[in-house]
Amino acid sequence: MKLRDNLDNLKFITSFDAVYNTLSYAFEPYKIYIEKFGLNKKRALFMGMNPGPWGMAQTGVPFGEINIVRDWLKINASVNKPEHEHDKYKITGFNCKRSEISGKRLWGLFKEIFIEPENFFENYFVINYCPLLFIKDGRNFTPDKLKSAEREELYKICDEYLRECVKFFEPEFIVGVGNFAEARAQAALQDFNRVKIIKILHPSPASPMSNKNWPEIALSTLQDAGVF
Repeated sequence: MKLRDNLDNLKFITSFDAVYNTLSYAFEPYKIYIEKFGLNKKRALFMGMNPGPWGMAQTGVPFGEINIVRDWLKINASVNKPEHEHDKYKITGFNCKRSEISGKRLWGLFKEIFIEPENFFENYFVINYCPLLFIKDGRNFTPDKLKSAEREELYKICDEYLRECVKFFEPEFIVGVGNFAEARAQAALQDFNRVKIIKILHPSPASPMSNKNWPEIALSTLQDAGVF
């Protein structure tokens, strides 16, 4: 894949403990996800920032909380190891016992509304802007914190990927899951005037509002915008 290979060739100034390219070692479940649900035009693309250590980093599926991917999406495939693995963030694939709360909330909302995954994927799809997981000083490090030169190179690659997704899926809406995703969509899609870009509150447990009533807030936003 072009995205995977371009990211593998990136060199970072920042000294990271490890950088996981999920499209390399977790390619098998990602490939199944694309072939099973991502081959038709979509009404809207939901876009997150980058993988969480217990979600896409384990399953290869954006926001891919283990139980949702295995039991609802019916995807279960072998996952290898990243080239340099951090002791705190071991990759055990579908044997992972941790739960990605953000993914559980996002996909849980879709499951509650659409019941069956086919009903959701008929018109919608979920992607991540960047498939890299950064680990620095034993912590998850988000792309927005990169040095400016690093951000520029990374964003150039990921912006092109997003534009290719829009050309293929021809969505009416891009739904940024959180501020970062919305901002990157706005920057990358300036020439795509027909695409409406909106934002929903990120379902991260780090957000006090998300911990109170995230499903109701997100659903209201989507309904008001005409996405659902």
